[in-house]
Amino acid sequence: MIRSAHRSIAWALIALSVLLTGCGFALRGTQQVPAALQPLAVDCGNVPGGLCQSLKEQLTLNGVTVIGPTQADYLLRLSSFDRQRRTSAITTTAAAAEYTLRHSVALQVVTRDRIPLIEPATLSAVEAYRYDETNVLAKRREEAALEQQLYNRLSQQIIFRLAPLTEARIRAMREQYEARQPESRP
Repeated sequence: MIRSAHRSIAWALIALSVLLTGCGFALRGTQQVPAALQPLAVDCGNVPGGLCQSLKEQLTLNGVTVIGPTQADYLLRLSSFDRQRRTSAITTTAAAAEYTLRHSVALQVVTRDRIPLIEPATLSAVEAYRYDETNVLAKRREEAALEQQLYNRLSQQIIFRLAPLTEARIRAMREQYEARQPESRP
């Protein structure tokens, strides 16, 4: 009787996984970057190395070949990185009890011939943490770990922005861009 119940549960789990796979279900954070964006260059400009490294790792995990800008068909440009650390709560003695970290970055994607695929857009990620002035070293480590989490979140947001850029959409955007350009006259 117990074996039969285990077998039924196993078959139900297999059926559920097949059903979810067939409907296009994907775990959060597993957005796929279309093959149409190959090869891709990443220009990190003034962006911290942690964010740039996180983004390149995410792209590599998504099967994107990241190469230098001179050989790439597409350029992902990051700029205007901003890091804010603000007190969000105070103690009765007017000391900081909680901080909010906010990172933001601007991104843009252009083709080799400078046709914009993603106009400049700003993405941001926010995280709060409690501060204990009696344990400053541990809180600094926690803040550094939170900064890495914010870099990872921004990287995932960038991946989500790249996901809709299929070959058909890129072709349509290119046609629209060229149609808006004034004809060259001799």
